[in-house]
Amino acid sequence: MSAPATMHPTVPTAQDTWARRLFTMENRFIPPIFITVILLVGHFSFGILESWKKTLLAIGCSLATELILGRTMTGKWPHLASAYISGISVGILLRSPALWPYALCAVIAITSKYVLRVKNRHIWNPSNFGICVMLFFAAESVTTLSIQWGNSLWAMLVIWSLGSVILWRLKRFHICAAYVASFFAFALLRAWIIGDPWQSEISPITGPEYQLFIFFMITDPKTTVRSVRGQVLVAFLVAAVEMLLRLDQSIYASLYALFLVGPSALLVEMWRHSRRSPLVNSNATAMLTGDLPRP
Repeated sequence: MSAPATMHPTVPTAQDTWARRLFTMENRFIPPIFITVILLVGHFSFGILESWKKTLLAIGCSLATELILGRTMTGKWPHLASAYISGISVGILLRSPALWPYALCAVIAITSKYVLRVKNRHIWNPSNFGICVMLFFAAESVTTLSIQWGNSLWAMLVIWSLGSVILWRLKRFHICAAYVASFFAFALLRAWIIGDPWQSEISPITGPEYQLFIFFMITDPKTTVRSVRGQVLVAFLVAAVEMLLRLDQSIYASLYALFLVGPSALLVEMWRHSRRSPLVNSNATAMLTGDLPRP
């Protein structure tokens, strides 16, 4: 009698294995490739870059700082994917007639990863931190990109389609979706409160700044809470704080909202985990010593 078909497991083909390895959290080259696509589509369609020289300066300073601090503080050569993303984000988002803000912002962004740590974990998204610090302390010299994707939506559709597929495979699309849904809901509420047309309140999300914010800043695996429910809640809170800041006429509401909410959520998660850990450890000790019945 021949064996049932269910007893013969399907061997994945080389193509299946390649596809699975391509879109996984371990493949750290996917986000750099994606952000480069945003850069190229945005610039050659609408000229979002102020200068290639300034963008390359930000990328170079970011990579150099990562190499120096990573080697000095960990004794190992770091992976440069995160530094590249931070540098290119600074190059796209920052606006200044001078060169030094791009270099300084990139250095601040990467340095924050190694200096501002809690329980061996950095709590701010590097590019978000660097840009916000520059806006706080050098407001007379810098601003941020704020244009929309013109009257054509094709560039935005390309970015959103590609980004949604990537985040879905990385199992982080729920963060993006939660923020976007919350943004639209709060935009309609804000339009009702202040009496502006709802289109003007929704329009910021079509800008290249928001594409970087949605796909890279709020979904950064290193600076988001671990549970899916917590990630959705944080995305909602970022949108809520952003609405309050916009009601206060804050120009950089989205960046400031993440700057405030993201680290706070991580600290709360660490605090809750530290309160549970002693109980878990004491139960394990009691089980080993026979004070608790074994399962």
